Amino acid sequence: MTTLRSESLAAGEVAGEASGPRVGVLALQGDFREHARVLAQLGARVSLVRRPDELADVEGLVIPGGESTVMDKLARAYGLAEPLKAAIADGLPVYGTCAGLIMLADTVLDAIAGQESLGGLDVVVRRNAFGSQNQSFETDLGVPALGEPPVHAVFIRGPVVESVGADATALASLDDGRVVAVEQGNLVGTSFHPEMNGEYRFHEYFLGKVRARS
Repeated sequence: MTTLRSESLAAGEVAGEASGPRVGVLALQGDFREHARVLAQLGARVSLVRRPDELADVEGLVIPGGESTVMDKLARAYGLAEPLKAAIADGLPVYGTCAGLIMLADTVLDAIAGQESLGGLDVVVRRNAFGSQNQSFETDLGVPALGEPPVHAVFIRGPVVESVGADATALASLDDGRVVAVEQGNLVGTSFHPEMNGEYRFHEYFLGKVRARS
């Protein structure tokens, strides 16, 4: 397992295996450091992406949890929004967690005025569907694509997938039927935060897509 150094994160580069896939983590806002550590532990060569030229160097991208409205504004301010949309359309493997799922959704029901998503996932999502941060919860989810045991999922002010279009596939649902994980081609999105509790199978699933495309 890779040992990470905090100075590597500050410099924008995270140690991984020399032969690992080149994966970026969108580092405009949110819990990007946690994703970077997980990906490096799984053998990826990880870089923090804040500019279009940094996006061009990666073979896959993770969009972390955080505030989707802030990420949207910063992505446009940094000139990243259009390159991100183009990369997604071109088939770049992308994994979005929580706010990242909102960023990947084609439709956001309760977007604030002027908020835009990157799109790519044929889903309709609702922001903050589980209430405030003090209503955060954990639960076990059956995810057939990942096999056994169930995935232990941490929900923190996460979105919910209100509907799944014909081009997307639901990967996991709560007991009440609400969809909380989806995929479409090279895109994966989860309402929850697997980077926070040592449940790394979704990251491994995503890295499988990256390696298959390389």
